[in-house]
Amino acid sequence: MSEETPIEGEEQPHLLLVDDDETFTRVMARAMSRRGLRVSIAGSAEEGLTLAEQDIPDYAVLDLKMEGDSGLVLLPKLLALDAEMRVVILTGYSSIATAVEAIKRGACNYLCKPADADDVLTALVSEHADLSTLVPENPMSVDRLQWEHIQRVLGEHDGNISATARALGMHRRTLQRKLQKRPVRR
Repeated sequence: MSEETPIEGEEQPHLLLVDDDETFTRVMARAMSRRGLRVSIAGSAEEGLTLAEQDIPDYAVLDLKMEGDSGLVLLPKLLALDAEMRVVILTGYSSIATAVEAIKRGACNYLCKPADADDVLTALVSEHADLSTLVPENPMSVDRLQWEHIQRVLGEHDGNISATARALGMHRRTLQRKLQKRPVRR
């Protein structure tokens, strides 16, 4: 799809983007607007539901893992507002189990990050989820997933090693050793 092509047959369809990554949502919103969609942004499932109740979207892209409720919790609530809404679950933590769960709960598709605007638009308008692409051939290694999780929890605790270690159920010195290593490859 070209960057300037809106979804065919519709005038200014409404897209709800729900993701706690502000940079991602800002960039994706701008790209989707250029493709002819009217975009609303929410940083949490709760905020997304409030926006959707005020102005029911035609499409929604939900992050799987966010502070508070996940995209999987928000998904059925959005579909209760409009059963025809096309919803894509987007995640950096892909697994077959979450992909299957997303489809069971009514998502039209499931994408792994990084995904660009064309990937998201294609997933939104596809008739059926392409099960062969739900989880990438080379998903993140367990070590990389652990590194990403530690970094996320560390950020949630404002870089406090002791608080992060307690939250992870790990000894502080063990956490310090893990943090001294470079991030492992995906």
